[in-house]
Amino acid sequence: MKKLPYFLLIVFAISLFACSTENIEDVISEEEEVIDEDDDDQEEEEDDEIISDTLCDFDISSLAANSTVTIDCLLDLEGQTINLPPNITFDFDGGDIFNGTLVFSGGTIDGRLLNSKLGTEGNVNLKNPVFKFTATRWENIVQGQTTSDIALKNTAEFENLMIRIKEMGGTTFETNVFDAFFQTTIVTSTTADQNFYASVEAINVPSDFHLKMSNSTNLRQFPAAGGIENGTVIAVRDSDNVTISGGNIIGDRNDRIYSPQDVGLEGTHLLHVHSGRNVTIDGVNFIEGSKGAIAIYSLGFRFNPDYVPTYGVKVINCSFTNIRRMGIALTDGSDILIEGNTFTNVGQPMSGSDGGEVGYAINIEAFRTRDDNGVLMENERAFDILITRNTEINSRVGFTAATIGQDITIDDNDIETRCIISLASGTKITNNRFNASAAAAERFAIFAAGSHSETVFDNEIANNSIVGYAIGIATDTNDINVHDNTITNGEIGIQLKDTSDSMFHNNIINVNGTGISATNTFVNNTSINENEVTAGGFHLFLTGFNNTTESNGYTISLERNKFLNSKKITINNANGITFKNNEVTGGIELGTSNNIDISSNTKIDPNDSDGIRLYGTHSDVSITNNNILEPSGADRFDCINNNSDTPNAIVLSGNTCATR
Repeated sequence: MKKLPYFLLIVFAISLFACSTENIEDVISEEEEVIDEDDDDQEEEEDDEIISDTLCDFDISSLAANSTVTIDCLLDLEGQTINLPPNITFDFDGGDIFNGTLVFSGGTIDGRLLNSKLGTEGNVNLKNPVFKFTATRWENIVQGQTTSDIALKNTAEFENLMIRIKEMGGTTFETNVFDAFFQTTIVTSTTADQNFYASVEAINVPSDFHLKMSNSTNLRQFPAAGGIENGTVIAVRDSDNVTISGGNIIGDRNDRIYSPQDVGLEGTHLLHVHSGRNVTIDGVNFIEGSKGAIAIYSLGFRFNPDYVPTYGVKVINCSFTNIRRMGIALTDGSDILIEGNTFTNVGQPMSGSDGGEVGYAINIEAFRTRDDNGVLMENERAFDILITRNTEINSRVGFTAATIGQDITIDDNDIETRCIISLASGTKITNNRFNASAAAAERFAIFAAGSHSETVFDNEIANNSIVGYAIGIATDTNDINVHDNTITNGEIGIQLKDTSDSMFHNNIINVNGTGISATNTFVNNTSINENEVTAGGFHLFLTGFNNTTESNGYTISLERNKFLNSKKITINNANGITFKNNEVTGGIELGTSNNIDISSNTKIDPNDSDGIRLYGTHSDVSITNNNILEPSGADRFDCINNNSDTPNAIVLSGNTCATR
């Protein structure tokens, strides 16, 4: 068929859609958008348009088996269902088929001929496994502002179309200019059991399938009613080898209703991975989810026979913007990669909604219980997780919360707020760059917690750059290795509380307040070695330390550290400390303490203070073999000033007092 000039094509396009839900002005506007858009995807879509205005002059019912039909005209089936002979092929050349159903017995059809007015049945495959969805050809999927009922139909129709394309041999479903609402918070089951399952009511992407969206694709959550606490726009449920890439998935954060009883839990997600295997989410823009952006979890509990695990999930190159509550919630799954994403303003309040609870960009929190005998039961398990090369900006609370999980690595990220380790094991926070925002500067960069649970062990914080926080690294845990971090321009470098079986070594600390602090707490079987500390207040401040009945036998050792500027080391009301082979610029104060060994320190260089000053009541204190420089400043200062109320409880031997 002869191709018409372009201005006639525009006229024909307007007449074609005059009976659709769009008005003429909308169509013209859309055509103008098509013309103005200058990218490869758009040019390809223009090439695929229906350009014929001539009715076909052949009888489709008379086709012979194994025929190939080139559709360069308008084939009106006149409402008929036509049974085709075997192995018919339909090729596209600017024409269209509509108003009826084709029943195939083998054969192929070009995907560009498919539309909402053409039914296909029987055994037929697409000519090309890449299907290009042109929204204007699918009038059963309504774009723009609409009603809940139509948005609910949109959900079913869009999902069914992907399933149809998959059944016809399609592997990739490409969308370009498309903007529609989807209702995903209403139970559609007609069975007696009408429980709500978010991943069922969402748009489901089938196995072995790629939903490939352009920047002009917007999938929107239809605003939910007050009290709704679940739902998601799109889901991968019990499926394998799925890719979702590009596009914008937009939530109802500022459009929905929140009930007066909401405590920050109400809302809907944007995407669920619910027992997905080998799932890639690549380059998607997640915007204003009211409950969160992505939830990753599994069907059933791990110890039950109906458990179906999630594994092999990649979330890469995505953006998360103005998400309420949290960006990614991960409760069950393994072999998870979260890489190259940007998280902006997660959990921050907006003019139309508060920030919800949690407030972390990424929260890893498997569900665990204990049986009647106190045995730990892992209902869910989140493990083998890598979070790398992401950028986090202005989350309300923090970047990552490794709340409950195993073998989690948080590496090489740019972070404005903070990270925590809680009931986790094998978790590493390494090679990250923490630069405190104005709000985050009042708190910590990294907090290793865990309350000494038996599930907390073998964790590591290493090689991080931490700038501008009130506390660089805080610990309340056991079995953690903190090493090779650089902490600058803050108030406290490292703060220890209730910490056991841990190591702190090779860290560089340069802060305005205290280098290393532990007050009114216990620390046991822990070493602080080979660190370099420059402090504006105290190098080391240990007070109210290991002084309870329970902590009486606890020990901490500090060896081969360098305290580089003229500030004090203060140990007061403390127990169980070994301080040896260190280099100290400044003096040491020891008050009312027990089981203290200060020995073999290579240099103690006091400035306007005693080298070592003892006061209060002591027992079992040994000050031996230290090299002390004669104090600078006033004559009242001594290398060792033993002003203790119990001088006989202190062993002083082998110390030198060298002249400068």
